[in-house]
Amino acid sequence: MNQHDFMIALVVFLVAAVVAVPLARRFGLGAVLGYLLAGAAIGPYALRLVTNVESILHFSEFGVVLMMFVIGLELEPRKLKNLRKTIFGYGTAQLAACALVVGGAAALLGASWQVAIVIGLGLALSSTAIAFATLAERNLMGTPAGAASFGILLFQDIAAIPMIALLPLLAIDAADIAPHGPPHWQTVARAVAVLGIVVVGGRYLVRPALRFIARTDMREMFTAFALLLVVGIALMMEAVGVSMALGTFVAGVLLADSEYKHALEADIEPFKGLLLGLFFMAVGMSIDFGVLAQAPWKVLGLVAGFVLVKTLVLAVLAPRFGIARGQWLLFGLLISQGGEFAFVVFSVADNVGLLTEHMHALLVLIVALSMVATPLLLLVFDQLIAPRLHILMRKPDDVIPPQHNPVIIAGFGRYGQIIGRLLYAQGIGVTVLDHDPDQIEFLRQYGFKIFYGDATRVDLLEAAGVAEAKILVVAIDGMEDSLALIDRVRERWPELTICARARHVSHVYQLKDRGVGIYEREMFEGSLMMGRRVLEGLGFDPAEARNVALRFRRHNIQGIDRFYPYYTDQKKLTSLTKQARDELEEMFRQDREQRRKREEAEWS
Repeated sequence: MNQHDFMIALVVFLVAAVVAVPLARRFGLGAVLGYLLAGAAIGPYALRLVTNVESILHFSEFGVVLMMFVIGLELEPRKLKNLRKTIFGYGTAQLAACALVVGGAAALLGASWQVAIVIGLGLALSSTAIAFATLAERNLMGTPAGAASFGILLFQDIAAIPMIALLPLLAIDAADIAPHGPPHWQTVARAVAVLGIVVVGGRYLVRPALRFIARTDMREMFTAFALLLVVGIALMMEAVGVSMALGTFVAGVLLADSEYKHALEADIEPFKGLLLGLFFMAVGMSIDFGVLAQAPWKVLGLVAGFVLVKTLVLAVLAPRFGIARGQWLLFGLLISQGGEFAFVVFSVADNVGLLTEHMHALLVLIVALSMVATPLLLLVFDQLIAPRLHILMRKPDDVIPPQHNPVIIAGFGRYGQIIGRLLYAQGIGVTVLDHDPDQIEFLRQYGFKIFYGDATRVDLLEAAGVAEAKILVVAIDGMEDSLALIDRVRERWPELTICARARHVSHVYQLKDRGVGIYEREMFEGSLMMGRRVLEGLGFDPAEARNVALRFRRHNIQGIDRFYPYYTDQKKLTSLTKQARDELEEMFRQDREQRRKREEAEWS
């Protein structure tokens, strides 16, 4: 590819990405699906704007390599040790179960036992890039489903090494193939040696090098070294047949407790994002619509069957992985697709004569389409399945015996708990209502008396003793649910005092519309306190910092009362807000001037 062709291809990729991805996000489809659709559109089987798919796919896999390096930076060796059960226990169970079921299905469809093993092992692998991108996009990395997915995907990268080495042994003419390459023990020995070099170098050589480069105070050199480190390790891994992603992940883990961790992450992140996007587009480009057109229903049926079988197997395994019942199906869908290494497995199998050309093209198409299907299936899950699943799994409201406590707290999350603990400490009786069964079971272990139920239900409030209560504390997370509860209480018990949690100023105005005079913005006081700490850190006297924070607080609260009559008039509200900001700046400018004069007087 000459320079001119390269520039044209680059423009095509960028245009496709900046058009498709924002549109996909706009319609709730997610960024990954946007990249996949963009790639399918510009690829050789659609608009033919870009045709060299194989080389682009190979190059873009570097995005996965960078991603694994960044993930490794987030895991200190100590944390990784704690995940050994998740990686090897869950990973082995998933790979064995999926390979057995998928391979068994292939054998039933007429495949030979060698081909069935290849199909089972290849399709048991999942897409690290798609799964991790989806987990990050949905903020699921900290959940049991996210942890299990992480361990399984990492184990798959490890397992890919012996899996690929096994393929020549399955070939019909293995005896003729074996002599052409080095003995397998040599391949394994080289892989172990290179991994050893990565471990030793990452521990004893890379850090001094980073320290030396950092002293030059040249940011571009630090970025260059970060890329050199990742590229060098990736090439070493590839040379000995080891997963490049695995090698860079190990390097990232070894540097996770270094002082340069955040700088490395910041330098690598932009390249990772761009190359991952390119990888997803390359996967979309690899969809062979010609094979699909020959037998569309057969191909789609095979894709649907594969994704369904793999999802069901994963959902069955989910309880053994400690995943909550409501997330079994979600976990199955997250890693139900084929993976990047499946392309490698099937390519090697094709080279050694295990797969025909048509079978190879069909399997690659199944993997690519399953990757495209994952974001769509997750969208369907969010829109259609999750709400119904929540209703089906919802336990019946607790039967509440007559309560006579002066305070009722609706919502006992992080906000309501502090209020409840304060009242408990004073010996004040509290009736607590919450709709999160897991949270309730957890808090009951600590002696809290909490009832499960929807606080917006009038009959439940009556059972909780709202008619005799003096105060209702509305600490519900959702603003709409909070307002709905207040509306029903105001209609039935207008004299009851309501203390409400406000999410933001707009929520405050709507509370005031309903006559709620006691409210607190959930983040305001904590943020104000942090502001005081920042001022003190900058050298302000603690008393002075406290005074500044109190004046800001007073001005802000007064502003809410001033603006309240006009909050529905956006133009007027904007004008008043700018005026208040100018007043505040002028007030603090005068304070600074007075402080300067006092200091000058003290020195004179």
